[in-house]
This record gives sequence, structure tokens and C-alpha cells, in this order.
Amino acid sequence: MTTLDGGRRQEPGSPTARRTAVAWLVIFVLAAPGGAVRLAAASGPECRASGRLVRIPHLREASGLAASRRTPDVLWTHNDSGEPALIALDREGRVTGRVAVAGAEVEDWEALAAGTCRAGSCLYIGDIGDNDAGRQWVTVYRLPEPDVRGRGTAAAEALSAVYPDGPQDAETLLIAPDGRLFIVTKGATGPVALYAFPRELRSGERMRLERVGRARPGPGRHDAALITDGAVSPDGRWVVLRTTGALIFHEAAAFFAGQWREAGAYDLGSVGEPQGEGVAFDREGVLYLVGEGGGLSRQGTFATIECALP
Repeated sequence: MTTLDGGRRQEPGSPTARRTAVAWLVIFVLAAPGGAVRLAAASGPECRASGRLVRIPHLREASGLAASRRTPDVLWTHNDSGEPALIALDREGRVTGRVAVAGAEVEDWEALAAGTCRAGSCLYIGDIGDNDAGRQWVTVYRLPEPDVRGRGTAAAEALSAVYPDGPQDAETLLIAPDGRLFIVTKGATGPVALYAFPRELRSGERMRLERVGRARPGPGRHDAALITDGAVSPDGRWVVLRTTGALIFHEAAAFFAGQWREAGAYDLGSVGEPQGEGVAFDREGVLYLVGEGGGLSRQGTFATIECALP
């Protein structure tokens, strides 16, 4: 579970806890910018926040997010702990369904991606969180995308993998346009880096990941911060990574080749998320965000960002 101070739990009365308490006074109203915001690079997308921050019951630890490939206007999400289940949302952030995931366990579910598979469309759940960098392997659960109207149980296949350079904390799972599966590490226990699964995914064995590239810290760079999720645009041209405070855009072809060239960033400060976590890329440049409520007694959050993609 990501914590508000980047991995350490807050102590009551600490400066971080006091700042968080003050923030709770203002998070219920979304102060959207007056217009589109130009990103750092002239060639990057332009984005603006829209709507209000929505509270979601049953998603106190909302983490991963993915747009359905099977059912229009449906988004899938999950908590990062508790029961192995997927929750369906509409594009207003309303809960429309729940599917239990059979054959899966929850250690630290942090990411969700949708992609093609032999069944047509599959969801990939990333049990890849590792705050202490102590897991000997990570697991991605693959299952045919459920029918949101079924509200039943779907069976998952476990795909296990190990890092070539020791355990890493990660919260981002991406599927490249060619179908290959990638992890982006968070940057809390080592550098932000991109790891690729073998092109042929195999269950029943521990696959070895390949490190493809890493972010290069430098003045003005956002993608060397803690990365809490990412997504690929439907046309395959853009990758967006997110932190708790920004969206960072990359050209997908260069990114998946290991070339980290930030194409711009959008400040999420106006959205008012207590703890931003997930992002999903949808048609026509619409991005959806989910976040934790900031405590186990708080409801998760949902927000919308509109971007003009060049």
C-alpha cells in the first residue's frame, strides 16, 4: 500500500499528518483550471481537469485502473489488499459490478491492465507491490475479461516472474502495442526502471524479467519521482505514467525501447486527490484517475482529465 509520505506510515501529530489534516478541508471540491494546460514539451498533449472529485464506496485502497476492451463505458479497478476481486465503474465513477477472482491471492495488488489474449480480451492484475523490496518473485494474474453484468466469479491464471537485479517495489503494469507485458518500478527502493516480461508468457514457472531502461534524474524531470501507475493510449502512441501529483507523457515507441524522453507533464494539484494511485487511458484522450481515501475509513476517489493528443 502506498502511504502519503511515499512509503512510511504517518505518526499522529507529525508534520506530514498535520499537513494531511489541513488538506482534508479542501479536497471535496475540484478547482478545475480555466482551460487546457500546456505541457512542458511543445509536442506533448494538452490536458485539463474536468468535473468534480467523486467518492467511491468499497474502494478505500483503490489502486489499479483499466478501461474495458469488452464493454463500452466500463472501467475496472481493485483494492490493493483484502479479497481478490475486481470492481466495475462507469465513467462517472459509480460502481456497477463486482467480480470475485478465483485462483488468486492478494499480497499487494497495485496495477491493472487490459490487453488481447487467446480469449479475446484479458485483464492482467499486477500483484507487484513490495514496500520492503523483499519478495522473491512477483505475480501477475491473467483472466478473460468478465461480463460486468455477471457479477459472479472469474478464474485467473498465475504468471510469476523474478527481477534480474533483485526485488523491486512496483505499482505499474503496461501492455505495449505489440502485446508485450512490462513493469515500471516505483522508484522507492531503487531507480525508476522499465522491465519486460518474455514475449511468450508461461505459467507454472518463474519467468525472468529483462531490464529495458531507466529514468534519468535531472532538473525538471517528473518521471524520476515515485511512479504509482501508468497506461497506454488506445492508438498505442502514448504512454502516461503518474505520480501522486503529476501525469508524465512519453512517446510509446521510444519508451518501450528503453529511451526515456519525457514529452511533458500535467500537474494534478488542482484535482485534490488525497492519495493518487491509478490511471487509465480511454478514447479521445480522456484519462481517468483513482486514488486511496487517505485512510482505511475513507472512501476512494475518482476523477477525469481531458487531454488533446497531437
